[in-house]
Amino acid sequence: MDTSNPSHDARERVFAAANQLFEEAGRQTMPTVDQVRRLARVDMHAATAAMREWRRQQTAQAAPVAVAVPEAIAQASAQAVAALWMQAQELANQSLREAQAAWDTERAELDQMRVELADAFDAQAAELDLAQARIAALEAEARETAETAAALLEKMRADLAAAVTRADRAEATGAELEHRVADLRGELGLAHADADQVRADLKKIATDAEGLRGELATVRAKMDAAEQAHQEHRKEAAKEAQRCADKVLSAQAERDKIAAQAGEARENAARLSGQLEAVQAQNAALMDALRGKMAGDE
Repeated sequence: MDTSNPSHDARERVFAAANQLFEEAGRQTMPTVDQVRRLARVDMHAATAAMREWRRQQTAQAAPVAVAVPEAIAQASAQAVAALWMQAQELANQSLREAQAAWDTERAELDQMRVELADAFDAQAAELDLAQARIAALEAEARETAETAAALLEKMRADLAAAVTRADRAEATGAELEHRVADLRGELGLAHADADQVRADLKKIATDAEGLRGELATVRAKMDAAEQAHQEHRKEAAKEAQRCADKVLSAQAERDKIAAQAGEARENAARLSGQLEAVQAQNAALMDALRGKMAGDE
């Protein structure tokens, strides 16, 4: 790579950065190569070559005075020519001294530039060491993160399998409860039908009881009219009335028993219906959790 002729774009950026830093320093101290390189964002070789040219421009001196003897002076007297020639030699010597001073200045600048380059390379080496240490730390952190992620993924897979198993069991339990509720609903329907039949029977018994009460009233009237003559008949009528009353009491007890059975059947149906709703809600929650975990794995 030719470091003495940097690209035009890199040269312009280096000159712009150097001028900016030089102005910021109040034109008292020249910027270092590393400062210009960082600001111009160029490589060290391009920065070094362009800075050498920029510094030569800052320390440039006026052009040396011409030492050729003019024709008019050559025609003058020998004393005048000698004086002029001595003056010309003095001018030449002065130009030589100025060139020597410029060379000394440039050599000092080159020495300073070598020092700056060495400092810049040391700084870059330190930055490289820090970067390598950071990369090693990041690689270790990445390995640890990968191991943690793998363990977490394995645990999530196990949890998913367990959730699927629980969901299958809950679904089977829900189906069984649904069958049981259907059976209980059938039984409840039969109980309702039986209760309706019992109500009809009770209504018939009540009607019969009313008839018996009427008959009992007639018998009692007859008994009052002929109490002395029909003592035995009264006794038979009393027995018949007692039997009718027993029938009425028995029918009422049977009605209460059937009503209690119907209430118990309704309570069982309500309890099983609540259990079914709870199982269905649990199944829905499990399915939502399963879908969420599957979406997370994807």
